[in-house]
Amino acid sequence: MSNQLSFQQVGSGHPLVILHGFTGSAEAMLPLAECLSEERTIYLIDLPGHGKTGLLNDLPLHGFEETVKLLKDLLSRLGLEEVDLLGYSMGGRFALGFAVAYPETVKKLMLVSSSPGLSDPNERRLRKRSDNDLAEQIIKDGVETFVDNWMQQPLFASQQRLDPTILDQQRQQRLANDAEGLAASLRGAGTGVQPSLWQSLNLVAADTLLIVGEEDPKFRRIAMKMTAKFDKSSISVISDAGHAVHLENLPALKSAICSFLVEQQ
Repeated sequence: MSNQLSFQQVGSGHPLVILHGFTGSAEAMLPLAECLSEERTIYLIDLPGHGKTGLLNDLPLHGFEETVKLLKDLLSRLGLEEVDLLGYSMGGRFALGFAVAYPETVKKLMLVSSSPGLSDPNERRLRKRSDNDLAEQIIKDGVETFVDNWMQQPLFASQQRLDPTILDQQRQQRLANDAEGLAASLRGAGTGVQPSLWQSLNLVAADTLLIVGEEDPKFRRIAMKMTAKFDKSSISVISDAGHAVHLENLPALKSAICSFLVEQQ
């Protein structure tokens, strides 16, 4: 264990940082990175509690704002003063938090199936309780049982049409995570405990692209609400995809990202 973030690097060109979702890792986002790496240097980060970063020595560093600071520290060590930033789901919440805290560092921001958190105090309280219950469940039942139950959520139903080989690869990647790490992630940076960013979206200086799957109505609604609050933003709806756009329609996701990066030069 350490207090630093692990990462993978592929490609060459202007830096693009990619942040994975809950129970994911840098490995889960590697197919996306590889198809973008011809013109970008991709930095795939393992967020606290996940992948090779795993459980940090200091539990408070799993907090939302603390994780954003760890990301900034990593980019500073790498000498990256300006990056493009893409986050999926949980990673999108961190990406947004980073763009709010360090607007001068993010040139282009891409949020895939993401939200700014919860603004209603009652919703936050209920979600915090739910996330704490899930954390206890992971510790009690183990990662395998938790992952199998997690993937049965209606949010992920559209993934059932994917090639079974791809689904199994994703399952194996998720199982490589540690129960204590996932629990710490939920307790420290779950949607119920992270600061609501709804009132801070105007602080983002980056050109922003909100990407959602056509079959993910909840996050399509969130994206529509978000875009009205950004200074510079657009929405790309990916057909034949639900929440996990990078798994369900990678070619269309790549096309949307590349078009955005080129158009916003």
